[in-house]
Order: sequence, then structure tokens, then C-alpha cells
Amino acid sequence: MNDIFQRRKELKQKFQSVKKIFGAWTSLAHPSITEIFCKTGVDFIGIDIEHSTISQEQSQRIIAAAQAGGSLCFPRIATHSNQMIKRLLDSGADGIIAPTVQNAQDVEKLLSYVKYPLKGKRGFGIARAQGYGFDFDAYTKSWNENSILICQIESIEGVDNIETILSNKDIDGVMVGPYDLSGSLGIPGQLEHPKVKAAAKRVIDACHRLKKSCGTQIIEPDSQNIKAAFQNGFNFIILSSDIFLLWKWAQRMQGIIYKSK
Repeated sequence: MNDIFQRRKELKQKFQSVKKIFGAWTSLAHPSITEIFCKTGVDFIGIDIEHSTISQEQSQRIIAAAQAGGSLCFPRIATHSNQMIKRLLDSGADGIIAPTVQNAQDVEKLLSYVKYPLKGKRGFGIARAQGYGFDFDAYTKSWNENSILICQIESIEGVDNIETILSNKDIDGVMVGPYDLSGSLGIPGQLEHPKVKAAAKRVIDACHRLKKSCGTQIIEPDSQNIKAAFQNGFNFIILSSDIFLLWKWAQRMQGIIYKSK
């Protein structure tokens, strides 16, 4: 487990230094998918608990697979729930992605769940994260400094409050959630709409001013749209997801089958 402490520290530094970072995304429960994704050399695996049926037990297996494959693992929680967060962290998660963060109060509450006293209120336990006791001292001494919290900005309220959200020094980065943001603006699914792009730019610009990492997800990543995302001001990119990959494959096969009949 010892090298996981160093990998956490190094990725934390990349977020804080606004370096280029890559992630992969899983919404399906089998750890084999995570093992395949880790072969690419991504920095982290995100687990979509918010919009999937992935359970606590399945999450722990995915976390273990990610770390064994050389990546870190950040579950995206379903709600801002202390119960959910502490169970995922004790399962070994290296940090948390929090959906729909809208104000400074949301940030303070999340950090209280993620960090140990005196910075937060996370309870001390013995589980996989602490090496079942063998790594307790090393884990608890390094956790507050090296754990990662990424906040998703998915509403116009979050955009309006972006400066106060980012002002908390313990946030490591934010992600723009374009689908929910488009819904918040009354134009659901219109990801290329000028209002959605303008709202995203407000987040990006605030991140630049306050030297915070800013991320997005690309449904069909290639060298051109990854380069464009970096040029637009994002520094960390989630490269599609297992659901998106299967969806796009199925669309292509659907066309082939239809034309072959």
C-alpha cells in the first residue's frame, strides 16, 4: 500500500499546479472494465455512483482494481451524504467527486465529511483504506494533506457562486457538468448552445483567476477535441466512459445491421 501514498501526493500536486490530467469513467460494476481502462495510463478512474446501480461492495472492488492498475480512484457520490462518503473513503477511495455543488456552504459540508479532525469531522475507522490497521498511522497522518475533492458545477447557481466556491483552498478542482447545466438554463441536452458555452467559460475563467484545476468529459475523445479542450482552458479531461463507448459502438452496429438487411 505504501506507493499509494506517494501517488496520492503526486496527483494532488498536479491538481494544485493545474497540470494536464486524464481520467476514465465507469458506470458498470465489473472491475475488469477498470483494469482495461488503467492500461491506458490514466491518472484516475471515476466511478459514477450517481447515475448507476453500482453498490458499495462493487465500488470497493473497482477502487482496488484501479489502484492495483496504477491509477487512483474518485467515486462520484449520488448525494452529499456523510454516510456514503465515509464508507467509500474507508473502502480506499483516494478522493470524492461531488455533484451539484452550488455554494460555499456545500463545499464546507463536503470537506467536513472528507477530512479528519481538526480540519473536518470524518470518523476514524479500521478498514481497507487504513490497510486493515497496518497502515493506520501513515494513512491518517497524510490523508488531510493528500486527499482530493472535485466539485461539479452543474447549475446556474453554482456558476453564479463560482468565485466563492473556488475560494476554499481545500478544493482541488471543479468539473463543468454540461448536461445538468443545460437543464438548469432551460435548454436540456443542448450542449453547444451559446448559453451553456458562456456559463462554462465563466467557470473556466474563474479557475484561471484563482489558479484552480478545471475539468470536463468528452464523449468521443480524439486528439483534436482533446487539444481543443485544453486550448479552451480545461486542464483535466475525462475520456468518455464505458456507457458512452458501448452506446456509440451500438449506434454504429445498428446502422451496419440495418443496411445489411
